[in-house]
Amino acid sequence: MSTQAHAAEHHKESFVSKYIFSHDHKMIAKQFLITGMVMATIGMAMSLLFRLQLAWPGESFSVLNFFLGDKWAPDGVLDPNMYLALGTIHGTIMVFFLLTAGLSGTFANLLIPLQIGARDMASGFMNMLSYWGFFISSVIMVISLFVESGPASAGWTVYPPLSALPQAMPGSGLGMTLWLVSMVFFIASQLIGGLNYIVTVINLRTKGMKMTRLPLTIWAILVTAILGLLSFPVLFSAALLLLFDRSFGTAFYLSDIYIAGEALTQTGGSPILYQHLFWFLGHPEVYIILLPALGLTSEVISTNARKPIFGYRAMVGSILAIGFLSFIVWGHHMFVTGMDPFIGAVFTFTTLLIAIPSAVKAFNYITTLWKGNIRFTPAMMFSIGMVSTFISGGLTGIILADSALDINLHDTYFVVAHFHIVMGLSAVLAMFAGVYHWFPKMYGRMMNMKLGYAHFWLTFISGYGVFFPMHFFGLAGVPRRYYTNSEFPMFDVFIDLNILVTVFAIIGGFAQLLFFFNFFYSMVRGPKASQNPWKSNTLEWTTPVEHIHGNWPGKLPEVHRWAYDYSKPGKEDDFVPQTVPLEEGEKDGEH
Repeated sequence: MSTQAHAAEHHKESFVSKYIFSHDHKMIAKQFLITGMVMATIGMAMSLLFRLQLAWPGESFSVLNFFLGDKWAPDGVLDPNMYLALGTIHGTIMVFFLLTAGLSGTFANLLIPLQIGARDMASGFMNMLSYWGFFISSVIMVISLFVESGPASAGWTVYPPLSALPQAMPGSGLGMTLWLVSMVFFIASQLIGGLNYIVTVINLRTKGMKMTRLPLTIWAILVTAILGLLSFPVLFSAALLLLFDRSFGTAFYLSDIYIAGEALTQTGGSPILYQHLFWFLGHPEVYIILLPALGLTSEVISTNARKPIFGYRAMVGSILAIGFLSFIVWGHHMFVTGMDPFIGAVFTFTTLLIAIPSAVKAFNYITTLWKGNIRFTPAMMFSIGMVSTFISGGLTGIILADSALDINLHDTYFVVAHFHIVMGLSAVLAMFAGVYHWFPKMYGRMMNMKLGYAHFWLTFISGYGVFFPMHFFGLAGVPRRYYTNSEFPMFDVFIDLNILVTVFAIIGGFAQLLFFFNFFYSMVRGPKASQNPWKSNTLEWTTPVEHIHGNWPGKLPEVHRWAYDYSKPGKEDDFVPQTVPLEEGEKDGEH
């Protein structure tokens, strides 16, 4: 079929086929982004509600009664069961729905075809299925909030026996079942999407786009998709066995349980089995979140430092090394389960080992920035902020990797501080960087820079303000997930600090209103973008500003060089797009 005929066929799209059941990767990227933003708003609001309880335990707040009603916040005082539910659903939404599907779904869909020079994904239909699996999963998770007995309350990791026994607590009933059903749809969505990403990158690269010429964003997304494909089925099996234990009387995770003085009949299972299955996904999951964030950061930093990324091959190697090592470190979440000390030492070693490729990335970012002609766009600010949180959060990971130290810090606020900074803050900052940087490519308009700077500083300062003090809570032994610590006089010293943390959380939460206004206003009223507003080298900036089906009119572009020829000696401009042929005697790659 000729390009003209192909384009003509797609002029006849109805509203439903264009905006709802779209097969176009650019529209599906927008669907993932907007859905992720809605879910993030719900997750963030939940964290603000339970922070009120942690700062002012047992006090009455009309806002709690307004959102949660008389059942879960009688007289404005948060019910302990709802406190656990808010923590559970907050964690689930942020880890899976925002930072896994929202981040990867948006930027994998937007960038893979555009940066490798493809018309679209390998299968537009599977791509659509992937989004709708995610959407159905999101709807079921939100519905579980309105169940009479309450949403799932066993923590975002839903450890048995709390999650395996419907009678264990209010949140162990229908809310827990809906959580599991939601996750089944979510996992199916991730597997379908991941397969599509891998096949597209391997098979649909344009002429000249060798693997060594791929932007680091694509390398990161490719390895992320492989990690998801290998690890999400294990979470699926964990969830399936949990459904069996809940509904069919099996005992995969249950043994010798007494409830209200009554012995249950299930024997022979082990809750530790669930932990192994969960964390076999759970640790690769950390890098399923982080690798795309690091990929986006690589692209934004190189473009705005006007320098080639330092150590391209080392960066690719570190992505591959992180991907491999992420499968052999899951035991560090389980040092207190009675693990054999020798096995603990092995997991300590492999966990410390993963710090090496992570440090390679950090050093290479700093070296790329060094003496660069830096343009401090909002995207660049968020990327530099991400490097900061990746380093500061990663350093506390070295402490937790040591089994002897982790035993003292396990299930304290030190762990909360560590993973919120290294995984949560880092990925959120990188996601914002990606939105500010590729917004012109998504919507053909520019976002407001001043609002972007205000959004960055409020988010960055309040992010550290919330999570940095938690290290001190944890070192003092303050346990996580407790409804109140008022029964422990030795923790009274942290009352004022807890209030400060909550104030920063509220500031950070409301700072996102700046982003939402900037995003939706710019989508309609922002200044029109030029074809290549950042003077970037990658292929997506060679496509027309107006979206067309198939991305490029006429022939696909041909690639002649790597993606990072910035400030190349002897060149007129400080950027050389990948489509510019090499001159005689000119070297391709790092210089």
